[in-house]
Amino acid sequence: MSDFDYDLFVIGGGSGGVRAARIAATHGAKVGIAEEFRYGGTCVIRGCVPKKLFVYASKFSEEFEDAEGFGWTVGERHFSWQKLVAAKDQEITRLEGIYRRNLERTNVEAHDSRAVLEGPNTVRLLATGQTISAKYILIAVGASPNVDEGLVGGQHVITSNEAFNLADLPQSIVVVGGGYIAVEFAGIFNGLGVDTTLMYRGDEILRGFDMDMRTAVRDEMQKKGIRVVLGDTFTEVEKNADGSLSAKTKRGDTLKADQIMFAIGRRPHTIELGLEKAGVEMDGIGAIKVSADSQTSVPSIYAVGDVTNRANLTPVAIREGHAFADTIFGNKPWTVDHSLIATAVFSQPELGTVGLSQEDALKVTGNLDIYKSSFRPMKHTLSGRDEKMLMKLIVDADTDKVLGVHIMGPDAGELAQVLGITVSMDATKADFDRTIAVHPTAAEELVTMREPSERIRN
Repeated sequence: MSDFDYDLFVIGGGSGGVRAARIAATHGAKVGIAEEFRYGGTCVIRGCVPKKLFVYASKFSEEFEDAEGFGWTVGERHFSWQKLVAAKDQEITRLEGIYRRNLERTNVEAHDSRAVLEGPNTVRLLATGQTISAKYILIAVGASPNVDEGLVGGQHVITSNEAFNLADLPQSIVVVGGGYIAVEFAGIFNGLGVDTTLMYRGDEILRGFDMDMRTAVRDEMQKKGIRVVLGDTFTEVEKNADGSLSAKTKRGDTLKADQIMFAIGRRPHTIELGLEKAGVEMDGIGAIKVSADSQTSVPSIYAVGDVTNRANLTPVAIREGHAFADTIFGNKPWTVDHSLIATAVFSQPELGTVGLSQEDALKVTGNLDIYKSSFRPMKHTLSGRDEKMLMKLIVDADTDKVLGVHIMGPDAGELAQVLGITVSMDATKADFDRTIAVHPTAAEELVTMREPSERIRN
């Protein structure tokens, strides 16, 4: 009989924690899990799932307009923010139910409580005060939105957490930030008819992505009516008598809007988790330091997902949780390769990417062939919409290996998933060239670009 209450106790019921718990249980481990809010984590409850639903909703404004070019006559239109929020809530409740049932099916014992560390093998449930022992503890508590603590009047702004549940759709909004969340929400609000401004302190949005794609996404966003302000940020926010907000910027400008939303990154959710008491080391921003196999500085404690600040994406957290459970409880050791991750930004237009940007590829090799194609998607030849699609291949000129593929346009995320397979298999440009095109599609451009638009030689 074990000296512990559980073989594994998981703190955090998000995608990574739930996957680890379920897999460990299928390997025969006795598993407990604690979640203080709702099972499913940020992605399901207040992240990528509701965001994607909102993106769908926001696209209908253009779809109605585009339909006329194809012979449709679209009548009077009306949008209800309240109906959208209610439908979103219903879907989230359904998904949370699935998460709970999956835990029950694998005999994982769920505790609806915040849990904190008391030591290397001990956690305490704050809801009941109960102390639980476990041979292994997995921390999968994710991250939470950053708030500019130095901002005067910062209590008046919202984050993505509140944006999903606003009582009313604002008439105007300023979204502060330049990453995934900021760019996506700017597109959502703009598509729903909100006067939208995107403000970012850097010189271009979507830092870390290929520069051509960053510029192209911004250009298309501006065509859609989003005002983009670069190289500036707010220093003070005041609430006006009518409930609106006035905000001063570092440049000395003043912007007025019904809502101001900050999306300036996320911080690992490690405050008051008991990590110091247990001896778990963190970095300067509070992320838990881990080895390649997700082990912390304490041998019995592991961590996966955004709390480690490695690659903050839901599918990565799921893979890390699965790898941990297989390694510790399934006698099948493996680790997650973080070097090649396909990803999508559900901006409008969408961005899908896998592999290296041109800027990063130049750090690996000085000899590159760059293939680019910019064109109007076939749909818009009849809709008349002024929107371009951009595809880009980064090829190592010495080996012919495709180092990166970047797509901006409809269904770019779907394409990135398939391209992730080809790039991870070390596909060459010759492999692309000998693939017969599917016509008429936008994707055929990927296999019909024959001559590089740019040759870079060291």
